[in-house]
Amino acid sequence: MTQLLQITLTSTAADERFGKNPALTPTADGYQIHQSATDELRTIQKAGRTLDGLGLQQVQLAGEGWSIDKQWAFYQGFCSAKKLGGVSWAGTEQDVNQLVQLQQCFAWAKKQINQTPEDLSPQTLCAEAALFLEAVAPRGSISYRTLVGDELLAEGWIGIHAVGRGSDRAPAMLVLDFNPTGHADAPVAAALVGKGITFDSGGYSIKASEGMLTMKCDMGGAATVTAALALAILQGLQKRVQLVLCCAENLINGRAYKLGDILKYKNGVTVEVVNTDAEGRLVLADGLMCAAASGAPLVIDAATLTGAAMMAVGTEYNALFALDKALQNRVLGYAEQVSEPAWPLPLERWHQQQCPSPYADTANSRPVKGGGTGGASNAAGFLSRFVANDGKGWLHIDLAAAFHNTANGFWGAGATGTGIRLVAHTLLAETA
Repeated sequence: MTQLLQITLTSTAADERFGKNPALTPTADGYQIHQSATDELRTIQKAGRTLDGLGLQQVQLAGEGWSIDKQWAFYQGFCSAKKLGGVSWAGTEQDVNQLVQLQQCFAWAKKQINQTPEDLSPQTLCAEAALFLEAVAPRGSISYRTLVGDELLAEGWIGIHAVGRGSDRAPAMLVLDFNPTGHADAPVAAALVGKGITFDSGGYSIKASEGMLTMKCDMGGAATVTAALALAILQGLQKRVQLVLCCAENLINGRAYKLGDILKYKNGVTVEVVNTDAEGRLVLADGLMCAAASGAPLVIDAATLTGAAMMAVGTEYNALFALDKALQNRVLGYAEQVSEPAWPLPLERWHQQQCPSPYADTANSRPVKGGGTGGASNAAGFLSRFVANDGKGWLHIDLAAAFHNTANGFWGAGATGTGIRLVAHTLLAETA
């Protein structure tokens, strides 16, 4: 059997023959990565990306110094949409097990996000999520139901139905219960809500072709919270958690929802549709109300919600919003611990009033391109109308870092999985 190329770490500078401060140089058995004293993880991730660019399919991490975070940084650079494995891990059996769990959950999420929208309908996404969680959870701990098409209307979930009714493939809502306690009356400790728009044309507020091309990634929130719950389960989660996925295709036909429509939600809030491309918040409103009904003291929603968040924090950070500032500060600390960059953006109760309507309690956006100034905060303000306890225990994650249109020096093109470790860690820490 051919020995895999060995990838080692060193803190020594490279020989000048290889150029000025190269991060990667060849050895007799493979390559060595020259760690940066100030930015180790990014140096390692960039080296992984370089090795992928050489066409390598499999490598062995070897030698000293490979912490879990360093190995994971290498994997994130080395993997691509076409290659979700190929790294043999180093370290103790416990370290290897943790890395295998991470890879299992990230690979599932990346596969779903990178999937063609033709192959991933709303119902298929719900089914894939349930199957994945059943595969990783203890036997008998998962139960779920999926509401499809007009079943959503029958239970009052009018946001998901409105957004998805323009597609021949019906909208769907997955409500999944992970209950490892074995007690039907066990309290729900946390609820996760994910935006699952399997393709977003923008509806009648139609996107330009270049903006529509990557909109298979608009179900990234659903994939992120599903993978995060799976990871938390694999890492020992023992508390009851509800998962709500809000899934639809935002397409155009004679039945599609229109600008000027007014939606009346289960909590009585009326919403004028001024932009059919601001559909994510309309489906999440249903999911947040479903989560609130569970009585969970912790509710986390994740969504590829606004371009405004990407403009604010770029594509290496996710944006965090909370009315509960103590929770937000704790989660920022968790982000540091799991090396997933996150940054807080403004959210106050008055952000609920930033999208006024003369015909309804609120509009779903402002009738200007991108929702106008403060668009990400205004979207979060809209969502805050649908949470319980005046926002205590609620966190909204705008997944600015979930997807890259093209490859760069650190990431391959496609899904990144950024946010999965943060949500999983938050679940474990906040429900302990």
